Amino acid sequence: MGKIVALTYLSLDGVMENPAWTGPYFNSDHAKYAHGQLFAADALLLGRVTYEGMAAAWPQMEDSEGEFAVRMNTLPKYVVSTTLQQAEWNATVVRGDLATEIAKIKDQCTGDILIYASGDLTNALIELGLVDELKLWIHPVIVGKGKRLFPDGTPGTSWTLASTTNFSSGTVVLDLRPAEQK
Repeated sequence: MGKIVALTYLSLDGVMENPAWTGPYFNSDHAKYAHGQLFAADALLLGRVTYEGMAAAWPQMEDSEGEFAVRMNTLPKYVVSTTLQQAEWNATVVRGDLATEIAKIKDQCTGDILIYASGDLTNALIELGLVDELKLWIHPVIVGKGKRLFPDGTPGTSWTLASTTNFSSGTVVLDLRPAEQK
């Protein structure tokens, strides 16, 4: 059975929106870690907005990004949306009961199912208890405004720190797992 791994770039103040501010912190350590995550995955699970942005960009990036872009483009993708009528870029639109549909996807996969960004989707899956790993890429910058991963009113959950990965740029990945309920 596959596991849902949510990967999100965050600023120190929790902003995830328009992560152009991550550019100065991207280095070879960061690239190697991202490569490992993508190549351990069987599929991508995306919200509509993230899907539309990625589908517009990645197909043109194979010359500049090489095997990473090829992998990104060829992996099966599942797009959770109530408004998207059809999908391209090797993607299937997911509709219906979220818990039921995500369970079907997990049953079809043996490796990781990566969620990139897609904050609303990540929060919905956390609330349903369906996120197996949460990897928060904390960048040493305060953005000051923008959409946060966990907005006010997000239901509380507890997580256990499984590991950390430090990059020489100052970025830290917190690898978190749902805490066991007592």
